[in-house]
Amino acid sequence: MSVTNKQIEVLRYDPERDDAPYYQTYTVPCRDEWVVLDALTYIKDELDASLNFRWSCHMAVCGSCGMQVNDRPTLSCKAFIREYGDTIRVGPLANFPIERDLVIVMDDFMDKLEKGKPWIIPKQKREVEEGPYIQTPTQLDDIKNHTMCINCMLCYAACPVYALDKGFMGPAALTLMYRYNADNRDAGWDERLETFAGHGGVWDCSFVGACSDVCPKHVEPATAIQKGKMDAAVDYFTSFVMPRGGS
Repeated sequence: MSVTNKQIEVLRYDPERDDAPYYQTYTVPCRDEWVVLDALTYIKDELDASLNFRWSCHMAVCGSCGMQVNDRPTLSCKAFIREYGDTIRVGPLANFPIERDLVIVMDDFMDKLEKGKPWIIPKQKREVEEGPYIQTPTQLDDIKNHTMCINCMLCYAACPVYALDKGFMGPAALTLMYRYNADNRDAGWDERLETFAGHGGVWDCSFVGACSDVCPKHVEPATAIQKGKMDAAVDYFTSFVMPRGGS
């Protein structure tokens, strides 16, 4: 079993004690099969119990362990040590306030997620005995890619628009809004429209594509947002021909 010493530079910050964030370097004997999350776990278990970071599944499913690894938003449980050099710099996700060390404050993201109403708003309420809302495999295929979001927030850390304007809903929230708007079982377009296509919505996206580049589940948020722009444009022009309210 091959073991290589790596220098892991970790951002440290305790807002109750530190004036500003700083990097602390640890020498870690890393195995070839380790990921960055394993190195951080070693540091916490063997070198410095005061280090704080989030993780849960270690299988790229939960999205908890998103961090900046050499300045790139990455799931630390997917970032294999062998793919990096002798020194690896790890920090909290960019564009978010720091709670402590590698832990970010998620409140803004959670607020935006809820504001987008990422759930089925049915066309007509059904009682349990009436059975499930039906969706064919073809209808699922139309949106399946965009259902794979794990809310890891890597796209927010990569998004230049969100970096400059916290009023922007952001890639994940807009993608999930599009996913439900496009669901054949959903009738929530009007309820989401102002948030989806108004200030801070899809039209604020500059289509850099960084969100799709860093997405660990290949959800393609940039594509979803562009599709959302087309849907919003069609809705806008259609409203002149068929005004809401039937008049």
